[in-house]
Amino acid sequence: MPATPFLSIVIPVYNAEKYLACCLDSILAQDYSDYEVILVDDGSTDRCPSLCDAYAAADPRIHCLHQPNSGHTAARQNGVKASRGQYIAFVDSDDWVSPEMYRRMCTAAKDTHADLIHCNFTAVMPDKEKLCDIPFPAGFYDKTQLIETVYPNMIYFGTYFVFGIAPNLWNKLFRRELLERYLFRLPHNIIVGEDGPITYACMLEAESVYFCQEAFYYYRSNADSLCHHMDSRRLAENHTMFETYRRFIDPARYPLIQKQLQYFFVYQSLLTFVPVFETMRQEGSDFRKRFLAECDDPYIRAAFKTVSLRNITGLHNKLYALCVRYRLARLFRFLL
Repeated sequence: MPATPFLSIVIPVYNAEKYLACCLDSILAQDYSDYEVILVDDGSTDRCPSLCDAYAAADPRIHCLHQPNSGHTAARQNGVKASRGQYIAFVDSDDWVSPEMYRRMCTAAKDTHADLIHCNFTAVMPDKEKLCDIPFPAGFYDKTQLIETVYPNMIYFGTYFVFGIAPNLWNKLFRRELLERYLFRLPHNIIVGEDGPITYACMLEAESVYFCQEAFYYYRSNADSLCHHMDSRRLAENHTMFETYRRFIDPARYPLIQKQLQYFFVYQSLLTFVPVFETMRQEGSDFRKRFLAECDDPYIRAAFKTVSLRNITGLHNKLYALCVRYRLARLFRFLL
């Protein structure tokens, strides 16, 4: 068996034939070679299975798994199980990376022995690109510096809604042992927002983190990349997500995170409620009953009670939040 690679790059693949070659070619163009790629074909119905097999046949560093369609999280979990690297990275199959990304990030990992390496990223939209960088200076942070500088603003940076550290997995390298504490406990039924519980739990458990200044990752903001359903399933996903945050992050152990999570729960709820309840209104579903049930969810009720309306930007957002806090189903429906 070949020597253990320093880095394993896990790529879930589902019906991304339009972008997959660009993604894989960007990895093969790295000016760094001590890595393996684990492709996990998640039951694709397009040409992705044959493309994955072709790339694996052409380069011994690329390995391909095929599984029945089980979702993004299951694909990541199975990819990590099959991997051998000391550090783990993830790439989405419709994105791409800079040629120097893994050399720079792996060098930082070797030089500093940090548990987690983070880089900035560029969001690529059809008509523009946007640099997404963190508000913390680049460099090495030990545990004391993380506690003093990063954790107080890690999830909520003080403006509704700006993350201190973006929740995405794909612009980070994780020490294997750290990642495995949480990845395999993540439920499979969170389709949108599944990265956050892992990222923030790993950040809190890390003894040290290194922030790269450069934006090495290119995130394709593509409406076709995932089916973002906006029906009652999203409400159930929110419940699972909020419960997962609480299982992964003990507020008694990390009191600085408690209020930040409340802000995030409000943000995530409003992000979901408006399109979901608009769909229910159009379909003639039992709008009032479902709305009140959401308002009475313990996580949602506590979050909307804690977060001041003054700290929520946008008049409509303030009014929506008012409706949730005081269970005003009729007004919420009217505002839609």
